[in-house]
Amino acid sequence: MIVGVPKEVKQDEYRVAMVPAGVEELTRAGHKVLVETGAGSGSGISDEMYAANGAEIVAATADIWRRSEMIVKVKEPMPAEWPLMRPGQTVFTYFHFAADESLTRATMASGITAVAYETIKDAKGGLPLLTPMSEVAGRMSIQEGAKYLERPFDGRGILLAGVPGVAPATVVVIGGGVVGANAARVAAGLGANVFILDVNLDRLRYLDDVMPRNVTTLFSNRHNILDTIQWADLVVGAVLIPGARAPHLVRREDLRRMPHRAVVIDVAIDQGGCFETSKPTTHAKPTYIVDDIVHYCVTNMPGAVGRTSTYALTNVTLPYAVQLANKGVERAARENPGLAAGVNIRAGKVTNTAVADTFGLECVPVA
Repeated sequence: MIVGVPKEVKQDEYRVAMVPAGVEELTRAGHKVLVETGAGSGSGISDEMYAANGAEIVAATADIWRRSEMIVKVKEPMPAEWPLMRPGQTVFTYFHFAADESLTRATMASGITAVAYETIKDAKGGLPLLTPMSEVAGRMSIQEGAKYLERPFDGRGILLAGVPGVAPATVVVIGGGVVGANAARVAAGLGANVFILDVNLDRLRYLDDVMPRNVTTLFSNRHNILDTIQWADLVVGAVLIPGARAPHLVRREDLRRMPHRAVVIDVAIDQGGCFETSKPTTHAKPTYIVDDIVHYCVTNMPGAVGRTSTYALTNVTLPYAVQLANKGVERAARENPGLAAGVNIRAGKVTNTAVADTFGLECVPVA
């Protein structure tokens, strides 16, 4: 199979979908790997490193797409890439279809098979390809939140840790999954007063056991969300419903309960965001203010730490890319139900129930 690795074109995206070790493994298995010139530069990987491991370096993006039977990316295809997708081709990347109907319909029209990182499941029902980026985003949410609480960045002028004689910041994390747990742990490590909310009581019991003493677990309901955000200096939205659009758990009218110039970090923005006032932003212009609350809603947070994120991501994506290359998407999906769960669109039909339900489309499950 010919596998293509294009350079990411999303603004401020510094990750790349394959490292030289992945190229070596695929070429050793008899596949051809095309890597676009400069694809790894944002992660500190040179064209020479790829070539030394068997890749063919290709100058033009269009040539990568035209020649490749499978495209391996990091982020969803951008509008400029939509015309390059063609029937019969497999594209393996993060898609987050539920947040973007235009992308969904363009992918259906293209005839490709869209295999989405974010819905592939492991034997325990977990999301192994989402986990490492969720870990990065969760930790970054506190790093970014601490920065944007500073007054030069329009924040409240609050130090997360406080100092002797001055109370630390209050951090509220909505969602106790991988993002939320990592956010809570980092915030607690910095000395903040942390509340983490989730609807899964078993998960809350686990978090209560493993978190430091300055983390309080709460059941996530409307009352507890409103009660905690009124004291919050920083609120992290970390809600995930696999494949589906995130619910709006904090409404616009709720913002007036919060302290002036508090910060919200919506990590769920890739799936539409869990704050009603969220809208996608970029690393170049990451924040905006609504009702005196600073909003940070960058859709590719891990892209800012490209080197760390690239290696964390490719550690988990490569085995699936090898399966797809060795067996083809039909056989790979048939033999691996977890990988089959990643097939979201095939030959113009939506195959993921959550995506279909989001846009009122027919769902045709993978056979």
